[in-house]
Formats: sequence, structure tokens, C-alpha cells
Amino acid sequence: MLKYELIPEQLLYEGLVTGLDLFSPDLVPEEVILLTHQKNYWERLRDLRLSPKEERRTGFPLSKSLIERERRIVGGTITCCDFAREFGIAFNVAGGTHHAGSNWGEGFCLLNDQAVAANYLLEVGKANRILIIDLDVHQGNGTAEIFQNEKRVFTFSMHAEKNFPFHKEKSDWDIGVANGISDEEYLNLLQSALPELFATVRPDFVFYLSGVDVLATDKLGHLSLSREGCKRRDRMVFEYCSREGVPVQVSMGGGYSPKIQDIVEAHCNTFRVARDIYF
Repeated sequence: MLKYELIPEQLLYEGLVTGLDLFSPDLVPEEVILLTHQKNYWERLRDLRLSPKEERRTGFPLSKSLIERERRIVGGTITCCDFAREFGIAFNVAGGTHHAGSNWGEGFCLLNDQAVAANYLLEVGKANRILIIDLDVHQGNGTAEIFQNEKRVFTFSMHAEKNFPFHKEKSDWDIGVANGISDEEYLNLLQSALPELFATVRPDFVFYLSGVDVLATDKLGHLSLSREGCKRRDRMVFEYCSREGVPVQVSMGGGYSPKIQDIVEAHCNTFRVARDIYF
């Protein structure tokens, strides 16, 4: 949890952003949540009435403050979409809660921020064709389930095949990679996929989940990417979005290296790469 404080502090320290670049999000309204999550699930989550089994599945002890935090994360991702449409790119320092499905929470994810934001954009007519690029080490199972019957949203997940979640949903395109995969092999797969994604989907908005749990140092990821490899991954995604003129919203996703410095540096690299390309 500490990374969510340290990332903006580091960006401010470097002068990569100023206080004027940061905003504190509002709570996402309930009616917007219900565009994505089932009413029964949301109301039981809101009122702290999940069963003990459901609560264990989330990984969190439920509390009012936790629910408020989740609503602000989603509100932040939605607000980022407007900034991205204006400036090309915008970041949520948290988010990437891709394990939350339409009627469940899982793996530290209670509400699916990018899924809710995608449905919001469709609902208000701010996007017609959305591409979700999920490069967290874990499959975006909740996102895949939410959009399984929504043709206007294309879900792409490139993840460790033999890792959580052990029951995987079906994205529009899944690439499961082997444990221990190196920079070049991983980046070659991504380099091959991106042109096809943009040519086939022709998105007018992109959501990017930039988890840094792909690092070799990560205790949960089991892949072998270097920090530089992770940075090159981000550059590939942003270069395609920039070249195609498609706005992109970025959420941080996972990162579980034992040394907090490894996590924060890798996440900050995502911001640094964006600055080089967009600003």
C-alpha cells in the first residue's frame, strides 16, 4: 500500500509533475457503478454484508473507509478519461483492479475501475470502440467476464499462464506466457500483438493496465523482466497510442517486489516514458 503514497512523492521530487498536475477524485456515483457491477453485489459490498468466504476472496477486511477508497479509485479513473481525451494521456496513481467481476471481488479488487470507466464512456457517448490492454502479470479475469458479451470493448490480457487466478476467464485475446520469460521474448510477443490489436479493433479509447509485477524481483509474478524491459514495454504501448492518436488512461496495477524502491521506480518509469512521448 505504501507505493500509492511514494509514487506521487517521487514524481513531485523529480519535478516530473507539479501540484497542479494532480487531482483528488470524487466518489463514483452508485448509478455509474451499476453500469458494470450487479446491484445485489454492490449493495452487499457497500453495506459490508459480504459473506466471510466472499470477504476472504477479496483479501481485505471490509470497512467503510475501504469502500470509500475503492469508489474514489474508480472516480479517479473516470476523471482521467476526460483528461486523456484532452491531453492524450492521464494516470490514476492507483487502480488496475481487474480481478473484480460483475458480481464478485477478488485479489485486492472490489470494484473494477477500468471496466466501470469503459462502460461510463460508452453510456455517455464519449467512446464507441474501446481497447483494454492489460499487461499485469495476472490475467484480467474480472474485466474479461464483464465484457464477455460487449462487442464495443476488446479485452487483451498478456499474463503469466501458470499464476493467479487459477480459473481464468476468456478475454477477447489472451496470451499466456511461461514463468521465467525474459525481456526479449516477452517484448517480441507484445511487439507482434500491438499492430494487430490496433488494426483490428481500431479503438477510439485505450485503457492500459501497467502492472510492474512482471519484474524478475517480484515475489508473486515469476517472470524475469528487468526494470529496463518493463520500461520498454510501456514505451511500446504509448508509442502505438500516440501514433494512432488514441487517448489512453493508465492504471498502475500490481507490484510486489520485496524492496519498495523496485516497485516505485518501475511505476515511475511508466510516467517518465509518457512524458518523453507526450510532453
